Amino acid sequence: MRTPLRPAYAMNQKRAVFLDRDGTLNRDVGYPADWSQVHLYPFAFDAVRRLREAGLAPVVVTNQEGVGRGFFGRAEVERLHGEFAAAFERAGSPIDAFYYCPHVPPAPGAPGCGCAKPAPGLGLRAAAELGLELAGSYMVGDKATDVLFGRAIGAVPILVLTGYGRRALPELEGRRLRPEDVAADLAAAVDRILERERGARQRNGARP
Repeated sequence: MRTPLRPAYAMNQKRAVFLDRDGTLNRDVGYPADWSQVHLYPFAFDAVRRLREAGLAPVVVTNQEGVGRGFFGRAEVERLHGEFAAAFERAGSPIDAFYYCPHVPPAPGAPGCGCAKPAPGLGLRAAAELGLELAGSYMVGDKATDVLFGRAIGAVPILVLTGYGRRALPELEGRRLRPEDVAADLAAAVDRILERERGARQRNGARP
């Protein structure tokens, strides 16, 4: 599902930085259903602003299985995303769109919904609706599913060590699925992304 925002900021941008929500933008407290339960990391606003200034579209992709488990409804998720969007816009760091999966993960071996990370559905939908180029985009998150989602859509996956990141890293390394990069938090991940962007421009002969 997509939480509609206005205006549609991403329309004239080509590549995205897909951002996990809980554990990446804000502390993971389980299943937040109300804005009072959301505790944004203090560096989140500046990190998103820097991505926008670099010409990259920030797009949130999040699994919200609390809907499928009956903890809250889709209306609550979309209202919460409206609060996220308003907070980032007030800070001068607007987020282009919020995409979420409301389904409970399937049992092992059972068919999935196609939109729960690590399945690529949310990224494919964002690319189609926002005109994004997935190759050369990035995915930043704190869980193994975020890294696998990034690989599934052809984006560069970066694991942050906030949230579940410190537990996800050994899991990924044990499965030989190490992310492209590891960063302490979203601010450090943005540093790595901008370094990559500068390096790419220099390799292509552009001015740094």
